[in-house]
Amino acid sequence: MYAILDVETTGLSAAGEKITEIAIYIHDGNQVVDSFESLINPEKKIPYRIVQMTGITNQMVVDAPRFYEVAKKIVEFTEGKVIVGHNVKFDYSFIRHEFKNLGYDFKRETLDTVKLSRQLIPGRRSYSLGRLCKDLGINNHARHRAGGDALATTQLFELLLEIDIDLVNLKTNGARSDRNKSLIEALPKTPGVYYFANADGELIYVGKSINIHDRVLSHLNNNLHKKAVEMKDAIAHVSYELTGNELVALLLESAEIKRHQPLYNRQQRRTFYNYGLYSFEDEDGYLNLKINRIVNKVIPIYTYSSVQEGKQHLFNLVERFNLCQKLCGLYDTTGACFHFQIHQCSGACVGKETPESYNTKVQQALENYHFDNDSFLIIGKGRSEEEMSVVKIEHGKYVGFGFVESDLLNDDVTMFHDCIQPQLDNKEVRQIINSYIKKSSTETIITF
Repeated sequence: MYAILDVETTGLSAAGEKITEIAIYIHDGNQVVDSFESLINPEKKIPYRIVQMTGITNQMVVDAPRFYEVAKKIVEFTEGKVIVGHNVKFDYSFIRHEFKNLGYDFKRETLDTVKLSRQLIPGRRSYSLGRLCKDLGINNHARHRAGGDALATTQLFELLLEIDIDLVNLKTNGARSDRNKSLIEALPKTPGVYYFANADGELIYVGKSINIHDRVLSHLNNNLHKKAVEMKDAIAHVSYELTGNELVALLLESAEIKRHQPLYNRQQRRTFYNYGLYSFEDEDGYLNLKINRIVNKVIPIYTYSSVQEGKQHLFNLVERFNLCQKLCGLYDTTGACFHFQIHQCSGACVGKETPESYNTKVQQALENYHFDNDSFLIIGKGRSEEEMSVVKIEHGKYVGFGFVESDLLNDDVTMFHDCIQPQLDNKEVRQIINSYIKKSSTETIITF
């Protein structure tokens, strides 16, 4: 069943404008079986240019029902039906936004007669409704009125059905359901990380869920945003990796996004950590801190997405723990740092403070990066009943995660350490681990 509709509005933006008229024709694939049409009071002034185009004046809608008064009718009329429209995205976005203002999430499958026309009637100069009606001999005596345009769209839709009803049905039902079924039929309803690839085998998205099957299905049914629909249409293959629990899924997802940089993980792609905090002892025995670009085989104390982020954090540490600007690489001088001159540095930069005293303050500052325990393991559910997961933190740094078979443990925890797969430590994973520990009571913490 189809709900072929059209709306007239006060403007072009669903976010700022309102519906002034709606018309819906219910079609069973053979003929129109019901219809609904109404002017709607937009509760705002209709611009003069819109009045000129549609002929709908402010006087015409002053006594018309408001959208909330016809909302129930629209819901009932379109329930279980595919919404059809010419450039349906426009009409659907306005209807969804009107319902959103009422606190209702209106969702329907859609079918665009513009796209169908391009495929079934190729080579036209224009695929606007007015041009197609003229070229195909469809009479529309009420152009730019909801009833006239909806009826014209209905006649166009019937013509498209006559050309290739199988293709239309495939577009609305078969292709969608068969494709979705093939993509999700082998997916488990357990925790893990899932991967979307396009037809060229390019990885385009990485996600995590405690129920991979249902989460992927929600992606395939997502018609709410342009990017979500764009990604959904590009998915040709779905793969996954089980993790046994949410914590490992979160950590693996974070690592995979940073490693592969998928196209549609735009938000996560902005959080790469390319700079690190390093410490070294100078020839006078003072601990120095410095922000440098991360290099292989040299593990930083902490990581940042930019030099500015790192320096800002160092500035905060200097202020809080009375560290030396010079020894933290924040004040380039051969003498005393500026803070010493204003009595906020105890003089490590000029030998006034002993290395032992100063280094103690540096160690205290660095403990801000540490967890409640210095070195510990987080033991959780594995990928099967016979397995356990292990997340390792050593000396306040995330080391990695792994899996171990429960019956191999006995009283020997060495296996926990041996199974760890090394991962990069950064601010994001520390936040993930700390947050998870605070909210979860199912994992076991083992200190070492």
